[in-house]
Amino acid sequence: MDLAGFNRASTADVEAALLECCSSAQWARAVAARRPYASVAALDEAADAALDDLDEAELGAALAGHPRIGERAAATHAASSTREQSGVAQSSAATLTALRAGNEEYEARFGHVYLVCADGRSGDELLAVLRGRLGNDAASEWATTRTELGKINRLRLARLIGADQEAS
Repeated sequence: MDLAGFNRASTADVEAALLECCSSAQWARAVAARRPYASVAALDEAADAALDDLDEAELGAALAGHPRIGERAAATHAASSTREQSGVAQSSAATLTALRAGNEEYEARFGHVYLVCADGRSGDELLAVLRGRLGNDAASEWATTRTELGKINRLRLARLIGADQEAS
């Protein structure tokens, strides 16, 4: 689907496609409702604005669609997560063990999955980021999590409308 097709598609089809990018139904409805988009930049701006409008509960729904770093995703996001975490798959057993322990520590501290835009990053790099974020206070970590979710959403939107191939 290209941007023109995205703009023309039925609301139900667009919302379903958007839920494959982000599991927040509120986000998907908001992005679909703002069509048509004149450019990819306009789509990204609308996606960011819809993300900014999510309260903590709905942000939690968005996070529910993401696996822990180093683990497989549920069916809805499996292909995207596998692609985005491909660098982690190359990690040593020690790094994977440390990521599992770090994920558990993070979730115990913050109450939600450690979310980071993993695209093009190694397991060691993501482990270092995780360890650094464990020092954040809760408010700073929510802000960081929201920023990372926005990065992931933009990557997935670009793939959805073929914009990632235009840049290559």
